[in-house]
Amino acid sequence: MGRQPRYLWMADLLRRPILNGELAPGSRLPSRSRLARTYNVSEQVSRHALRLLVSEGLVEARPGSGYYVRAVSQPHCFSRTDRSSGSGVGPLDRADLGTRIEKASDPITQRLAVRDGETVFRTRCLGSADDVPVALYTSWEPAALTRGTLRTPADAEPWTGLLDRLSAAGVIVDRVVEEVGVRPLQEPEADPLRLAPGLPVLVVERTHYYGHRPVETSDLVGSVDHCRLLYRLSLSRAPRRP
Repeated sequence: MGRQPRYLWMADLLRRPILNGELAPGSRLPSRSRLARTYNVSEQVSRHALRLLVSEGLVEARPGSGYYVRAVSQPHCFSRTDRSSGSGVGPLDRADLGTRIEKASDPITQRLAVRDGETVFRTRCLGSADDVPVALYTSWEPAALTRGTLRTPADAEPWTGLLDRLSAAGVIVDRVVEEVGVRPLQEPEADPLRLAPGLPVLVVERTHYYGHRPVETSDLVGSVDHCRLLYRLSLSRAPRRP
């Protein structure tokens, strides 16, 4: 086995006191040149070591100031097995950002299997903890499903769950498909989350079906530092033999 690269060795030396609490959040690390002199390595080695710790989320680089131990974020767990199949931002504090009518375009047209320009309801809400935005929920629903009734996203009572609301309109959701991934934060999402566009975010795409027909689709977008997903899966077991 080959010799371990020097920058990995140095990163390990710096990582240990961070993880065991010897270096508190906000502590400033030595500069690249000082690390190079202390450990008798090149500045290139120290630079790679610090960049590795930044990529691991343990250290943050402040332009013109240096490298600092990053505060450990408190993760928030989102249950993906809720029976109401609503916004899914609980247990966060929820702030409704309103419902509006708009014309569908890609990728929503594909996810809802509707024509380009077809009218949809778009609903948004923001989940926060201690007044810090954590997750943004946006849903789209074909307006034709509930238009002219009191079962639209804009007319229904806030505590009415999606499944109950659509069921009252004669639309029985019998299947849910969910896809999880990471992508860059988009401009319309950045402002409510108080994050810079382009940062990596966790995205949960959930679509509800009535038979083979998609009747609602949504995005749950949250910081990768703050969001965790909790899945509880029931497994069928073969009956025990006597």
